[in-house]
Amino acid sequence: MAYDASKDQVLDTWENDETGLQISINRYGEGEPKLQVGPRTYIKKDGTKGGAKKAGRLSIADVLWLEETIVEVREKMNEYFLGES
Repeated sequence: MAYDASKDQVLDTWENDETGLQISINRYGEGEPKLQVGPRTYIKKDGTKGGAKKAGRLSIADVLWLEETIVEVREKMNEYFLGES
């Protein structure tokens, strides 16, 4: 079965304003919701928002932000799982 982009859904997204790290809850078709870490957006030297790149290794700022955000992410994922029943 080939990949079908129309079945790929982003259900929720969070972004760390300090580091540009993004996390999101995604689902493909009727599959279970899953957490994706990355990509990371970056700020250009002129202050404008640049493109996105792989998350790569996480800094302590990223880890602390994940720690703060993960409870909200868990609650959202539980809502999606409970909504499927």
